[in-house]
Amino acid sequence: MKLKPVLTIAGSDSSGGAGIQADLKTMLANGVFGMSAVTALTAQNTLGVTDILEASPEFLKAEIDAVFTDIPPAAVKVGMVASVPLIRTIAACLREYRAEHVVVDPVMVATSGARLIAEDAVEALTEELFPLAEIITPNLPELEVLAGYEIKTADKAVEAAKAISEKYGCAVLAKGGHAIGNADDYLVWDGGVRVFRGGHIDTKNTHGTGCTLSSAIASNLAKGAELSGAVEKAKAYVTGAIVAGLELGHGNGPLAHGFDLTGTYIDA
Repeated sequence: MKLKPVLTIAGSDSSGGAGIQADLKTMLANGVFGMSAVTALTAQNTLGVTDILEASPEFLKAEIDAVFTDIPPAAVKVGMVASVPLIRTIAACLREYRAEHVVVDPVMVATSGARLIAEDAVEALTEELFPLAEIITPNLPELEVLAGYEIKTADKAVEAAKAISEKYGCAVLAKGGHAIGNADDYLVWDGGVRVFRGGHIDTKNTHGTGCTLSSAIASNLAKGAELSGAVEKAKAYVTGAIVAGLELGHGNGPLAHGFDLTGTYIDA
């Protein structure tokens, strides 16, 4: 049995809907072997984040070293990283091991609205990690932070994505899930643009959608998909996990990551 190994470098969500828990579930559902390096422990649930405990840079490096020196990943997803020292540690490790297929989800604000990154870490994120990424996956609020201006239209989103792509040399998937009326995403790379259409789904259960999408993209890239195809399959997976309609918690509930899993042990 052969599975491509994929590493997630992200925070832990104690309620299991986002962060490394969502990443590992997504990777299993998308046919790869998931591994993790934890950047922070978060006390959170569907209602919000109540506390954060960061890993030390030394321990985070030890986690990443342990993975790369034994099971080198075919792709790497980077999620929540809240401080400059951790960002620099990750970047140094990715350069040292010449990591391939790096997907950066620039997590800045949780679905609940909680701020998840220090103000001074945004510059480090863009300068240290974006140039190492094959693709970054900002939602509209994050795209506004990166662009430095308000974005209310698709044209503005594409304009911002193009500027970021050109500046840092990475593809940009501008996610439209925060837009009213639709969930169209815009992939900008090598000067081209592809639109991935998505209708609005009437649900509050979208906790961890960004984590899930970026992990699915990394999984598809690890399996050899070209970038546009990797995004297309990942978006279809996320849509299915939302439509499945898992109902948990009193706030923004999680996705049904295992909606497409079948087999003896699932049914027992």
